[in-house]
Amino acid sequence: MQDICYNHFMRILLITDLYPVSEKERTTPRTLYDFVKGWEAAGHEVSVIKPNFILNSFIRKKPFYKTGQYGNVFNVNYFTPFMFNVENKLPEITTDLIIAHMPSGILFADKLDIPFVAGIHNSDIEVLTKPQYSFYFRARLEQALFRAPLIACRSFVLRDKLLRMYPQFRDKTFVAPSGIDARLIKPVREKNFGKTLKVLTCANFKKRKNIDKLIYALKGLEGFELTVIGDGDGRRELQKIDSSVKFTGALPHDEVMDKMSEADVFVLPSVGETFGMVYLEAMAAGCITVGTKADGIDGIIKDGENGFLVYPTVEDIRQTLLSIKNLNSDELKSLRCNTFNTINRYTSEACAEDYLDQIFKFL
Repeated sequence: MQDICYNHFMRILLITDLYPVSEKERTTPRTLYDFVKGWEAAGHEVSVIKPNFILNSFIRKKPFYKTGQYGNVFNVNYFTPFMFNVENKLPEITTDLIIAHMPSGILFADKLDIPFVAGIHNSDIEVLTKPQYSFYFRARLEQALFRAPLIACRSFVLRDKLLRMYPQFRDKTFVAPSGIDARLIKPVREKNFGKTLKVLTCANFKKRKNIDKLIYALKGLEGFELTVIGDGDGRRELQKIDSSVKFTGALPHDEVMDKMSEADVFVLPSVGETFGMVYLEAMAAGCITVGTKADGIDGIIKDGENGFLVYPTVEDIRQTLLSIKNLNSDELKSLRCNTFNTINRYTSEACAEDYLDQIFKFL
């Protein structure tokens, strides 16, 4: 990889399918979009190639776009991606730095035969470990990671998982977490808990989010009030568990943040998360935030210091919430100050700058 300097203007090319082609698109996470906006704000020119496996668009019910340029995004469709010449549909590539995220982005970048930074998500770990990918994609992804000069893992947990499988990658691997809009960060709360602890969760109702376990954990406990934001398959079954739980349905982002500001504790015992922006948002809103041990947010949330980490079991969730309810005023103050100090290090601007800074430390 050629020598480059962060203090000078750079042309950065991001290659990933995890990117919204349209500003109005709401079905694609915007975490990588936030990195791009941060790099642009720092004065760099950023372009995006979005390789799209056409069948995948329909399976995942994603918006379909024709091959072509959409602002700074070049969407390129393939029926059989990564197996043949991928360059024949692309414009000329002129860049100082290539960063590729997700299996599709990494495999695509590897076909270009140009050095690149590989961004690792939970999807990459699945390709490297699940049997259904062993025939073709696992070997290809391994090959690409060995070739990549640097590897950026989207969380501390993902870095640990990757290095357990490939310890030889240690000297070229770093963590590149996401950040939130600094305007969302609220001042440190001074108030103690009331008689009723207001607990909030927010998620699509996928099984791995473990909303049912949270409801069971609080069922029958006095002094707790649970609100569930979100929707999806299984809502009726979740509502049957405990009729006292308030379900709001899906809400606009600003209303979600308002609900977080009103809550005392945010809990999401989800598994299989690449990172989990909702935890940062809850911390920014002043919630005592509870995530899952050995999952996406672990490493940013430190158990008992700036939040809590639980095993995704009914009993562990219940015991943790009871412990939180019994915190005294000094313990609450310390916890909230630590949370505030942590979230101020994880703004979008700071994380975008840190991503590039870490690349240049290796070069």
